[in-house]
Amino acid sequence: MASALVEAADTLVEGFEATRYLQRVSDHCVELLDARAAGVMLIDGGRSVSLAASSRHEQVALDLLEAQHGGGPCLDSYGSGRPVPPVSIRVAHAAARWPDFTERALRHDIVTTFAVPLRRSENLLGALNVFAPTLPGTSPADDVTSELHVAQALADAAALGLQNRHTYARYRTLSGQLQKALSSRVRIEQAKGMLAERWSVPADQAFMALRQYARRHRLPLDQVASAVIEGVADDAELRRQIDRSTDGPA
Repeated sequence: MASALVEAADTLVEGFEATRYLQRVSDHCVELLDARAAGVMLIDGGRSVSLAASSRHEQVALDLLEAQHGGGPCLDSYGSGRPVPPVSIRVAHAAARWPDFTERALRHDIVTTFAVPLRRSENLLGALNVFAPTLPGTSPADDVTSELHVAQALADAAALGLQNRHTYARYRTLSGQLQKALSSRVRIEQAKGMLAERWSVPADQAFMALRQYARRHRLPLDQVASAVIEGVADDAELRRQIDRSTDGPA
């Protein structure tokens, strides 16, 4: 259990794949609860947006997750924000509860199912669904409350891992944007200084020439600055921008 929780928290890595990550969470659930299969449904606005299933009986789990478009333990758990305790598939089918889901579950010889929400504070992300081949309480070793607690602990760890990954990715993106903006500003300042020194003009006039050239040729200012630094810019054309600016609009 400890190993599963540690792995669930390890999302700040390169090459992270959400589907593979949730499959590992489902695998741990199957192993710890001796279930036939398990799967995770990520939900946004009440609709399923992503599915992941355990390696063991993966197609069975995916089929049962997909069957819940009209209702099922995942949507019920997500909707209430609470666990759906173990439910007998036959009893649910006889009562017309989740008809599409229970019909497929019977075909796959699933006897019991339960689900727990994936949530972090008040942020609901989806649900973890467990599919078992026996009824709860049929063995002295069965402890329904304990099984729910184990599944919920894994789901909580997965929700935390996904949220941390989202925050990490967002800040990585922001950091990259800031670094790009800073690098661009440095190149512009460098090009401005080079032109001001070369032409013996104030720095603001050199900057005006860069900006006017970029506008006339519909080029990013950073691209024009890079051309100046690399010595491939048309110096004469750049220099003429100062004269044009003093003559008024072209």
